[in-house]
Amino acid sequence: MSKNKLGSIYLALAATIWGGMYVISKVVLSVIPPLELVWLRYIIALLVLSAMAVLTHQSWRISKRDIPLILMIGITGYALSIWTQFLGTKLATAQMGAIITSATPAFMVIFARLLLKETMTLRKGLSVLLATIGVLCIVGIGDISKTYQLGGLILGVAAVTWALMSVLIKRVPGTYSQLVVTTYAIFIATIIITPFAASQASQIPVAVMARPAIWGGILYLGIVSTALAFFLWNKGLQMVEAASGSLFFFFQPLSGTLLGWLFLGEHVGLPFVIGSVLILSGVLLVIREP
Repeated sequence: MSKNKLGSIYLALAATIWGGMYVISKVVLSVIPPLELVWLRYIIALLVLSAMAVLTHQSWRISKRDIPLILMIGITGYALSIWTQFLGTKLATAQMGAIITSATPAFMVIFARLLLKETMTLRKGLSVLLATIGVLCIVGIGDISKTYQLGGLILGVAAVTWALMSVLIKRVPGTYSQLVVTTYAIFIATIIITPFAASQASQIPVAVMARPAIWGGILYLGIVSTALAFFLWNKGLQMVEAASGSLFFFFQPLSGTLLGWLFLGEHVGLPFVIGSVLILSGVLLVIREP
């Protein structure tokens, strides 16, 4: 399998997992505040990633000149972006969370051009256009309830910061283990979040944490949507161009909207089918680009 196709699979899997994350987090956020949930998620992810790195004998060495880059990845992507994702989702809906953060690819194309000097081909432009129209078909174009306006704005911040982080990942030397880079970045984010979250975490009722739906959701967020998905996303981005890789983020609204319909009763109709076809068409254009 070619490097481009294998990277595409990694990116598609990561984005699909994150689509489900919005449904899970919507349930868990009903009892656990956003920042505390991010903190719990990262503690679990750190344990899993560290164990994997040790068991697979990864090198932990990072050059001093690359430390600021790892710091930026941890601060913008894993601290600010993830916290705003959860906070925005709490204020809005699972579907809106998946849709608005799917503006990430457009910002990734911009950052890739500015920071990586990647060329913008006609095929890439058409791919982004098709996928964007597909997202608009899924979410619909109409009035957004005022109740959700703040949540939507915060989710927009999440989209911009995640796009910046994803392009910065491309600047990490390929000689480093992505498992280790991901672990370091999450560790940095955890240090930043801990002072704000630890004092409040003790106020979460023990009875709430004992509910299967809650602790099961936390484990999913920590192990699957963080440890596994972050690694897959970072690994995939190392194998394809940032602008091309950005298109796979559109798998997030597909799975997020579908699962929101299945488990939360959020509306899905013909526009979802049309939007899905457009999104997949855009992704296929990128995969087939020589």
